[in-house]
Amino acid sequence: MTEKQQVSGSYWLQTAPGGRHTALAGDLEVDVAVIGAGIAGLCTAWELTRAGKSVAVLEAGRIAASVTGHTTAKITAQHTLIYDKLRRTRGSEGARLYARSQSEAIEHLADVMTELGVDCEWERRSAYTFVRDAGRVEELRAEAEAAREAGLPASFVTETGLPFPVAGAVEVTGQAQFHPRKFLLALADDLVARGGRVHEGTTVLGLDEGEPCRLSTAAGAAVTARDVVVATHYPIFDRALLFTRLSPRRELVVAGALPADQDPDGMYITPDENTRSVRTAPHGEDGTRRLLMVTGEHFTPGTGDTRARFDRLTAWAREHFPDVELTHRWATQDNDPTDTVPLVGPLHHGARHAYVATGFGGWGMSGGMMAGLLLTAQITGEERAWSGLYDPRRLGPAVREAPSFLKTQAEVARHFVGDRLRPSPPVESLPPGEGAVVRADGGRLAVYRDEDGALQAVSARCTHLGCLVNFNSAERAWECPCHGSRFDTDGKVIQGPATQPLERRDISAGTEALPRPGDTRPRSTPRRRKRGTPSHIVIR
Repeated sequence: MTEKQQVSGSYWLQTAPGGRHTALAGDLEVDVAVIGAGIAGLCTAWELTRAGKSVAVLEAGRIAASVTGHTTAKITAQHTLIYDKLRRTRGSEGARLYARSQSEAIEHLADVMTELGVDCEWERRSAYTFVRDAGRVEELRAEAEAAREAGLPASFVTETGLPFPVAGAVEVTGQAQFHPRKFLLALADDLVARGGRVHEGTTVLGLDEGEPCRLSTAAGAAVTARDVVVATHYPIFDRALLFTRLSPRRELVVAGALPADQDPDGMYITPDENTRSVRTAPHGEDGTRRLLMVTGEHFTPGTGDTRARFDRLTAWAREHFPDVELTHRWATQDNDPTDTVPLVGPLHHGARHAYVATGFGGWGMSGGMMAGLLLTAQITGEERAWSGLYDPRRLGPAVREAPSFLKTQAEVARHFVGDRLRPSPPVESLPPGEGAVVRADGGRLAVYRDEDGALQAVSARCTHLGCLVNFNSAERAWECPCHGSRFDTDGKVIQGPATQPLERRDISAGTEALPRPGDTRPRSTPRRRKRGTPSHIVIR
């Protein structure tokens, strides 16, 4: 099967579509409101409901369908090369607390799965971080030693189940993998059965941190809650300036059937080759095949040629697994914290009843369950030994890793300024299915030509903090390279931190901006178009 014939979309979503939860239709009062229904939000809500709290989960899209619905779903405490770094930056105790918190989260997830009686394709596997470059072997040996010192069953090995030789690998036994959406759909059903509420299609726009807190939604409903948890992957509220400490990263996935006797029997990742991650999952009823998933080609959203990246990843998968029949491809997105460790706890220094969970750095399966346990403890007045490790208000580690922070901000500044200086292509040159940002009357317009040849235009300014979006041709989406917001070709928000759509523009009739979806406010009087300016690239 050729790359062009692959299904574009997450395998998890297609094999577990799930039911629908209604949007919030009126005002609501609960003990805790959780914004975001990925693994961190749903695990937190479920734990709080079990602790006796009345809880409402508010999700702008569908539950477990955004970042969590596009993960490769490894549940492991081995997070590539992290423990040697933690040992140096947080001390041996910090590394031990990290390993303990992640390991306890994995075992708790296994217990919850058993309690719910859900078949979510849970399998125990060893996790490997490998390198093929002999020059990095000592780095791997140091990582194995640090992980073992932190309490993980880790060892340095030179033999793996991969179909090619490696220079060395860190193996951590007793880790796991699963079908994330099957698990989370069951978790949501149990949450509702316990009296909790789940509302899809409910976009939260405002947070008033009073006592009680008050949330406002795009539909005009208000939610009153003693405590609020922001679990939207990238925080939609930036009161703590967390966006300065997070770097968005997108990765591609190709997947397809592989003969079961070629299963490499493990979960693998290498930081080399612009990241390559390999694992399999059950596939089919007769046990003769496994689903192979290969992930890699990480990049900042809105940069580079995504189609070329898919081609490289596909070629790599076929080179090393020539009998694989690739059937699916999708992409996932993660946020890397500048000081390595996720940010889970109070939203900012003055917060009393607002909490956040973000910055899982690609390891949200164990991190999301850990966040649920930690936030539930904090809200119910308990304490976890690793609270300080994950505290978003921490300053010491951020100061020690200032170079990473400064690099992130320099990259944002480069895009904010440099993207405005790029030459723009003529709209007439756009082929069907492509988009481009063009200069128009001193501003920038994001223009897309659909398969029928019709042009659609929206403002190119991201509604989060004003960076210019770029077009991802493989996924047909507008993406912000500064903080990772993503929009459909018509401007609708696909992924935050943006909560407002890109404003639509009329590129055929002059200067009047088209209303945003659901926006009934009167528009201002259009300006006259400057003489000599083509009407198809006029912007307000």
